[in-house]
Amino acid sequence: MKLKNVAQFLGFRGKPKHFPYKVDDINLGGTTIHFAKWLHPHHGEARKTVTIEMVDAYKEILKEGDFCIDIGAHTGDSTLPIALATGTAGCVLALEPNPFVYHVLEKNARANSHVVNIRTMMAAATSREGFIDFEYSDSGFCNGGRHEGIPAVRHGHPFKLEVFCIDLEQELHEHYSELLPRLRFIKVDAEGYDLYILESIRKIMKSYKPIVKAEVFKHTDSAYRRKLLSFFLELGYR
Repeated sequence: MKLKNVAQFLGFRGKPKHFPYKVDDINLGGTTIHFAKWLHPHHGEARKTVTIEMVDAYKEILKEGDFCIDIGAHTGDSTLPIALATGTAGCVLALEPNPFVYHVLEKNARANSHVVNIRTMMAAATSREGFIDFEYSDSGFCNGGRHEGIPAVRHGHPFKLEVFCIDLEQELHEHYSELLPRLRFIKVDAEGYDLYILESIRKIMKSYKPIVKAEVFKHTDSAYRRKLLSFFLELGYR
């Protein structure tokens, strides 16, 4: 843990800060998109962009009309390339529970509706509907997630934020059942909570076997990592 985090955990924290966005027009091989860039000063937000190379990389595994899920979509910098690969005939469900950044994700979905089909939800993915605590590293709530089973002294994220959560499997069956046969790709980025999110949609993953991109958070222990590997092996992933 950094020295500044010690003071923050002791209660010496800055007030919550909100940051606006700036929209850049980006030409991608003749198609212009409008990329809302969050003006949070930390964690490389100013360097984020969308490139034709990102889109082409997703086109190697995705096609027009595919259904994808982006869990922990943040500003939409990961969502947009996925959605551009699947087109308006496809659909990307983008979940981001953090109200400090959700407005940027929503803007990216709305500003590019001429070329993509993105449905946003300000919610965390869990196995129940309700509220859950996330932890962040700064008062602007940029970098964070759910650090399940990781001591605070290890993860070093002193700013707690209560966010709304949904039963993702139930949500998919109730509102996206017609798209599930086209489920092709799931991206998960929730710090130390990725395994628990994936476990909550185990039945859907077993039925449709989507490609999965998940984070292995650097502060997770070996037991968690073994469980994550076992989870995929039990479902037949190789």
